[in-house]
Amino acid sequence: MVNQNNWNEVNKKCLAHHANLVAVTKTRSVDELKDLYQTGQRHFGENRVQELLDKKDKLPEDIQWHLIGHLQRNKVKYIAPFVHLIHSVDSLRLLKEINKEAEKNNRIIDCLLQFHVAQEESKFGIPPSQKDELVKELNQYNLEWVRIRGIMGMASFVDDQKQVKGEFSQLRDIYNDLKNNFFTEKDSFDTLSIGMSGDYELALQEGSTMVRIGSKLFT
Repeated sequence: MVNQNNWNEVNKKCLAHHANLVAVTKTRSVDELKDLYQTGQRHFGENRVQELLDKKDKLPEDIQWHLIGHLQRNKVKYIAPFVHLIHSVDSLRLLKEINKEAEKNNRIIDCLLQFHVAQEESKFGIPPSQKDELVKELNQYNLEWVRIRGIMGMASFVDDQKQVKGEFSQLRDIYNDLKNNFFTEKDSFDTLSIGMSGDYELALQEGSTMVRIGSKLFT
């Protein structure tokens, strides 16, 4: 069931910081998502391609679908015709595949580069030390069917607010560095996707322009 009060609270705080709210809909039923749609929510985020596909055709067409979980190259073709934003680009190989499928569908696909700064072990996300090398390599290819809109990242799942704030600050610095050094003339490079249900307020304080909220929106 949708928690209307929590949705109102999160949405209000996002609006105050000029940030977009992406509702994380993994494991949620189609009926729950229809209720969420009735609140006015239009940006929905899924972790898995198959779950996204299962829900998409059962819900209104004006929903903007975000792929926020790890994306395998062989799954890109299934979402390329319609995906609004891919948050989890962690390699040049994946970007090339997205570019190929975007061209087939005659549409530019917006993407975020995912960086890994959290303490938890993760196979996914670009190490901050590799950011310049990756972007320089990216610029060597004519990937005209993908548009890099910014970056995404997660903080450690810990109670230490100082640590979480520091990791969000690190991600903000990565975003600013890329913006100032590689995407200066790209007005479309405007998205810092950080913050989830337990830490989104800290993320907004650190400059998040997009939060990904799941459990807090439901009861």
